[in-house]
Amino acid sequence: MLNKIDAFLSGLPMTIVSGVFLLLTLTPHLAQPFGITLPGGSFPIDPAWVTVLISGLPLLYSAIWSLLCNPGIRKISSALLISIAMLAAIAIGDLFAAGEVAFIMAIGELLEEATTNRAKKGLKQLIGLTPTQGRRVRDGREELIPAQQILPGDVLRILPGEAIPVDGTIVSGQTSVDQSVMTGESLPVDKGVGEEVFCGTINRFGSIDITATKVGQDSSLQRLIRMVQEAENHQAPMQRIVDRAASWLVPAALLIAVLAYAATGNTVTAVTILVVFCPCALVLATPTAIMAAIGQATKHGVIIKSGQALERMGQVDTIAFDKTGTLTYGRLEVSDVLPLRPSLGEDGLLAWAACAEAKSEHPLGKAIVACAKARGLALTESSAFQMAAGRGVAAQVAGRQLLCGSEAYLLSHGVAVEGQAAKALERLRTQGKASILVAEEGRCAGVIALSDVLRPEARQMVARLDAMGTRTVLLTGDSPQAAAHFARQAGISQVRAQLLPEEKVQNVESLRASGQTVCMIGDGVNDAPALKAADVGVAMGSMGSDIAVEAADIALMGDDLSKIPYLKRLSNATAATIKLSITLSMGINLAAIVLSLLGLLTPTTGALVHNAGSCFVVLIAALLYDRKFA
Repeated sequence: MLNKIDAFLSGLPMTIVSGVFLLLTLTPHLAQPFGITLPGGSFPIDPAWVTVLISGLPLLYSAIWSLLCNPGIRKISSALLISIAMLAAIAIGDLFAAGEVAFIMAIGELLEEATTNRAKKGLKQLIGLTPTQGRRVRDGREELIPAQQILPGDVLRILPGEAIPVDGTIVSGQTSVDQSVMTGESLPVDKGVGEEVFCGTINRFGSIDITATKVGQDSSLQRLIRMVQEAENHQAPMQRIVDRAASWLVPAALLIAVLAYAATGNTVTAVTILVVFCPCALVLATPTAIMAAIGQATKHGVIIKSGQALERMGQVDTIAFDKTGTLTYGRLEVSDVLPLRPSLGEDGLLAWAACAEAKSEHPLGKAIVACAKARGLALTESSAFQMAAGRGVAAQVAGRQLLCGSEAYLLSHGVAVEGQAAKALERLRTQGKASILVAEEGRCAGVIALSDVLRPEARQMVARLDAMGTRTVLLTGDSPQAAAHFARQAGISQVRAQLLPEEKVQNVESLRASGQTVCMIGDGVNDAPALKAADVGVAMGSMGSDIAVEAADIALMGDDLSKIPYLKRLSNATAATIKLSITLSMGINLAAIVLSLLGLLTPTTGALVHNAGSCFVVLIAALLYDRKFA
């Protein structure tokens, strides 16, 4: 019940009401020096009482709760000091001063809440990826059963387009599996008998039978979910600077007030010191600067979900990148067309391959057809089309028997892959490219290579980070060859490849354990645990999965990697602004204490001076909003 009342009084609508009544109290005092009489004195009770009740009761509740529930030094909070000042002002009849310190504190609470609230929908979406049923094969018969009834050793049949319900080993059939949910790989991985498949991945082409090895909570997808849950639970809330300082602010304020009373015998002086000592500007310093910085970032297409993330981004000295969809666009394009017959030419080889692949559903085949159409090549319809899932295609095109596929596929049809073709294959493998061999009438005619595409801003971004003293590392599920190739292009020297999601987390934790502050940048579901495990997680917002965006602390809505150096500069400027605001507010408080001891300030005028410090803090933060960091 008390929590509901506290939440109601602390909300924005009631805080606005509180501010209106405080203004009604202040207005007559401001008008008197000009000989203007306003109706403030005609109220049956001082309007500041309403402010004290609305903004003061939650403050008092927070102070008492801390005293009763918090351990050790944490019992002393900023709320306790402000509550003491509020009650002291009430005791001497200065209701405006009492209401002012309570209202400023309420504003600070609202600003902090606005900067730290985070939606937590990503985990629900991750759980939604869990397959709900599987097709079990017993005695030659198929039966659909709930996924939770699948046992280790069960034989399951996975048809094209179906999600694999458990971890298992293929016992019959060949296919290509989309493992992007687990590894982030841009290409489906060809799988055959004896190879492992993972829960939640998608069977793209051939029908396969698997033996279940890890089921239920032991499956790869469930481990992925648990890692996100654990990382989420370990996220500590941002601790306000004023609360860390409360352990000495409260005793210092009380001591100075007592000494002032002992020296002057004036209760008003002691209460004035308590009022001007209240850390309201200190409370505002962090949330207002953070709000301004978050607003600044939003204008540039960067969504920062918490002030803690912004603060930590400035401390980052190591940035780990995923490859597919992060450093690269995550789409395949034809990169090399290498005819082995001089008379054929690039367009001729590409046209043969496109005609043969026109009826294929494989991503490599589709990319070849798209490239041929983009070049304006005329395509002839094929006949006698045959597809071996995950291996290649055969087709008749204009009377020619064409084969397109892997080296193993051509060898199985009696086509030798040697000489220039073998050398080209080896070179393309070292570059991390996928290769399609094209054969005509039993002879190898050429090689077509396909590759992901590096984002054009990636290399400059890495160079700028290097200039700022920030280390970069590539963490990817792709092959070592592909990882090394793109790392060289981007200028990243440290590469760790063929990583499953838990291995990415282990690498991030290893970097942190060595004393580095780590930012992880990724785009896929498989990156979510690593994004959570890092000090700061950054997701590619427009192309990235919803789960990655929700798991991250920061989202790049335009997928523009050049915003990473911008983020570091913005974070550094925000930290500097907060330090300046704290220094200024403490300086004003110190000057106000001296003036109070000299008898030049009363609780009311002291509250106005104290309020001026809060206004300066807000103004400094507003200037941060319009600064240029790009």
